[in-house]
Amino acid sequence: MDFLIENESVATFLMGAIIISIFILPYIYSMRKKESRAKIRLAETRAKGQDKPLLQHPIINQSECIGCGICVDVCPEGDVLGLIDGKATVIHGSHCIGHGKCAENCPVGAIEIGLGDISERQDIPRISENFESNIPGIYITGELSGMALIRNAIEHGVKAIEHIHSKTKSSKNGKLDVIIVGAGPSGLAAALQSIERGLNYLLIDQSDTGGTILHYPRQKMTLIQAVNIPLFGHLKEGEYQKEVLLDYWETMIRDYKVNIHIKEKLIGITPLPNGFKISTSKNEYDAKYVILALGRRGTPRKLGVPGEDFPKVMYKLLDAETYKNQNILVVGGGDSAIEAAIGLAHQKGNNVTISYRKSNFFRLKSRNEKNIETAIVQKTINVVFDSTVKEITVDSVTVTTNEETQTIKNDFVFIFAGGELPFPLLDSIGIDFGVEIKTKTEEYV
Repeated sequence: MDFLIENESVATFLMGAIIISIFILPYIYSMRKKESRAKIRLAETRAKGQDKPLLQHPIINQSECIGCGICVDVCPEGDVLGLIDGKATVIHGSHCIGHGKCAENCPVGAIEIGLGDISERQDIPRISENFESNIPGIYITGELSGMALIRNAIEHGVKAIEHIHSKTKSSKNGKLDVIIVGAGPSGLAAALQSIERGLNYLLIDQSDTGGTILHYPRQKMTLIQAVNIPLFGHLKEGEYQKEVLLDYWETMIRDYKVNIHIKEKLIGITPLPNGFKISTSKNEYDAKYVILALGRRGTPRKLGVPGEDFPKVMYKLLDAETYKNQNILVVGGGDSAIEAAIGLAHQKGNNVTISYRKSNFFRLKSRNEKNIETAIVQKTINVVFDSTVKEITVDSVTVTTNEETQTIKNDFVFIFAGGELPFPLLDSIGIDFGVEIKTKTEEYV
């Protein structure tokens, strides 16, 4: 009997050892291999300054994280997170644009999407959970708030209007309840929600409807995620082409008779006893509340070099297919510049060069980073790092680096040097950046 029990114990031990050998040891080996790769990637991104997030990013509670790796697997960008020492860690923070899939899928709720400590950031306004600024009655939504994803922008606009609606009754004397500045996703959502709530509103934009989307390259795929738009309903697909989204915006404006003024630029905002006077390039308005749904793109920043006023110099690419057999210079190293360069290099006969003032690309979306690395290796795009444009002529461009000055044969120049952001205007209004809001919200009735 003892012999049988002993044999059973041995058999159980051997079975356990086999199970461990077949299943557990390979799992442990795989996890350690992934962790080793994550550590290498973190060292690389730190060396390049790419580990720190630009705006929104996952904030991970390490004490609650169980290291399951779900957040790593569901990230649409693919390389923002990794597991180090059994805990989720931000590896490539500059790639994060706030999809929020990691937070949505974390089984223990250890992740939230936020901006972290912005006390030293002078490019992000300090706002409340309802998107109200330090000035009671002025709200900031969308890209300018630091949350760039289109889904976030739509939700911001809706939430700001809901907060306004909770504090006021619609005016019966014709006075505007709210003026919304910016006709991108956030501003349009705010306008539609105003219609739904019966508020008297006006939507204005210095350009046209679409906001930042309007400046995307032709047929660019834009990540939305499922989101509900007031009155219109759900956008259910994960991605939409630029043109499809703009068609949706135009449909909403037409079908719901949105009160919108385009080509009307905000000049200033002056406080009144029970609201604000809003000055634009065409008129003046009185409104109880203001929503600034402005983008972060701003007016295209110019280089300020000789020849920049030639017709061949442009600040956005609308249709890459119209450029063939051309010598093209793309100035800049952000996502817009990379996407334009790749699109242009794909056309027959084009010779594309990128001039970038820094020593390497960083804060690119993972897809763009991979594409430009491939293009450099395959020599379909030439990149001149640490360079600045010195002069543009009719048929050439002069570019300088630390070592030399070179003249490049050129037919077209596309400049993606960012935009002149509306910070001077916001400063003149009194909007605070990087400081805690201490002003108690007042109600305008």
